[in-house]
Amino acid sequence: MTRDVAQLVVWCPRLVKLIPMRKKTLFAVAVLVWSAHCAAQSYPIRPITLVVPTPAGGAADALARSLAEAMGKRLGQTIIVDNKPGAGGMLAVQMVTRAAPDGYTLLITHSAPIISTPLLYANVPYDVRRDLAFISEISTARTVLAVNREVPAKTVPEFLAWAAGNRGKVSYGSYGTGSFGHLAGAYLNHSRRLDMTHIAYKGEAPMVQALIGGHIAWGIGTVKTLEPHLQSGRLRALAILGSERAEELPNVPTMIEAGISDQELKPLGWMGLMARAGTPAPILSRLESEARAAVKSIAMRERLRALSLEPVGSTSAQFRREFESAEPVVERLIKLSGAKAE
Repeated sequence: MTRDVAQLVVWCPRLVKLIPMRKKTLFAVAVLVWSAHCAAQSYPIRPITLVVPTPAGGAADALARSLAEAMGKRLGQTIIVDNKPGAGGMLAVQMVTRAAPDGYTLLITHSAPIISTPLLYANVPYDVRRDLAFISEISTARTVLAVNREVPAKTVPEFLAWAAGNRGKVSYGSYGTGSFGHLAGAYLNHSRRLDMTHIAYKGEAPMVQALIGGHIAWGIGTVKTLEPHLQSGRLRALAILGSERAEELPNVPTMIEAGISDQELKPLGWMGLMARAGTPAPILSRLESEARAAVKSIAMRERLRALSLEPVGSTSAQFRREFESAEPVVERLIKLSGAKAE
């Protein structure tokens, strides 16, 4: 927009000189509005980058690529997925908050980088409310607590008894500090005083590989990512986190059925689309409309369910309300669990 204004001023310097100072300010504002409108009308004119705070592989990456394909077709432009794992998701978020506010660098993220990370770390290089614009909540995840085959437990009560008998010797993994798996595991750990060690990985895929390899005893991951390893017997599912059993794992009880409440964990399992704050409203509105339409399409809904994700496709206002209601719950969970940045 600034470049457009500059070009216009260079093109008609005599006109600008003739405008009184007060009217000149109004003129500049009008040009800015006009430029934003023109930019939105022609958007997008080049490829868009979709940043995801996880490595390739895993449900979050698969969701990002599915959304990029679906929205890219609707927008008539290529959407390139850029994986930026690490630092509790801060690297990915920072990349977006430092980009130009023009709608060409977007963020698809789980809840940790925008809720948990700012609560866990002392020096977070962004402020979610100030630096990011909410576009749409894309989906919620179905997750499962699983153990490697060396762990003898076949039920949650057996697992808790085994962990209690091995205090200080059991480790669990997650796909990043402050992630759903971390906080859920920390909550279970501290509420039961099991003295387990948390190990953070840079994404779900490496966490699952560590679990299969026996480097950690247990972890919480998405049903879709863990399902083939559960079916092969390399891992064992103990419980589903959520109100209903997973269709793919009908014999695995929910945590509530296993006797453990997971109500505190519900605000942690979603994926949302965001942009840098300051992106012109018409562009944000276009992105919201196309994201919602993509999620509500039959093909995308089938793809999401194949990833064990429940389609949402909310409005930007609904997404912001979800964030604002989840934040105090997560803050309370962090305090109760004793979770700390690692």
